[in-house]
Amino acid sequence: MTTPKPLYPLLVVRSVLGLLAVGVVLLGLAAADLGPSWLDRAGGVAVAAAYSGLLAMRTGGRPVVFGLWAVVVGAGASVLAEAGPATGFWDDVATIATTGGAVLTAVVSAVLAVMLTTPAVRSWRAAVEVLVAYAIAGLGSVAVLGFRPQLDIDRFGYAALACAFALGFGLVFRLGAGWHGLGRRGLLVVLGGSAVLAVTVAYAELLRRYGTPGLVDGIDSMVRWTRDTIGATPRPLQVLVGVPALLWGCHMRARRRQGWWVCVFGCAATGSVATTLVNPHTTWVEAVLIPAYSLPLGLVLGYLVIRIDLALTGQRGSRARAVERSQAVRPEPPRLQPLL
Repeated sequence: MTTPKPLYPLLVVRSVLGLLAVGVVLLGLAAADLGPSWLDRAGGVAVAAAYSGLLAMRTGGRPVVFGLWAVVVGAGASVLAEAGPATGFWDDVATIATTGGAVLTAVVSAVLAVMLTTPAVRSWRAAVEVLVAYAIAGLGSVAVLGFRPQLDIDRFGYAALACAFALGFGLVFRLGAGWHGLGRRGLLVVLGGSAVLAVTVAYAELLRRYGTPGLVDGIDSMVRWTRDTIGATPRPLQVLVGVPALLWGCHMRARRRQGWWVCVFGCAATGSVATTLVNPHTTWVEAVLIPAYSLPLGLVLGYLVIRIDLALTGQRGSRARAVERSQAVRPEPPRLQPLL
């Protein structure tokens, strides 16, 4: 008989959610150019602290400790940036501090967005979980912008993505019962997902660095035409890896714990969303349109993967699928309660 997981005191949950609400209000005022200039950084710190507390709460850690740690680090970086001496040394320190705070906020946002999803018996319910993850990562992107980091966009994106996957795999290793919980099927999923992710990232980087001028100009022209015509370009990392993995993973988690190993690849989507606004050339409208275009394409691909998975496991026909759904009863704690 398993021991029930301890529930966090209602005061702690309300405090973390209250801090998150304060951060949202501050970021909203900063976006509307209301109030002092430091509101965006204060809002970013509040959201980062609330997200850190929520992630600790979800993974069985100490939300108060991690939330306060995030407040101290974020507030220290903000103070250095706002009131530090106007010297070259302090400017460098402030830049490193604010950029580090932005990276940590992006990483926590990306991983929290995946961790706060719940199992879904039906495909449409899994799609709702993907929307929830996008909303969490989207707010994280605004908080990242609040730190006003000075950075190389590509390096920032790769660093945040790598750290998000490292943290995500570390947490999923426990949630998925370690390596022995993978099984043959889970191992194939992890190897296949890693290969697709590596090819997607490596191909884009190799094309940017070593592609022929004609090919690069052609792709750039297509991207510009797409942005001018429909306002934004879908992100391949979200369409090909992140959204399908998160949809399939939430669907699989209702049936098998191995679904967590699939869900972790959803960090490719949530990490991409969490770093969208750090690009100074990305407008608010484009930041909304990118996921609006990427989500439907990724959901269609993910639904096809789910259908193939069900077909390979022998669940064919409406009656067989109805029986399969009635037996998909693997429970998990509620969204704001610890998984571990």
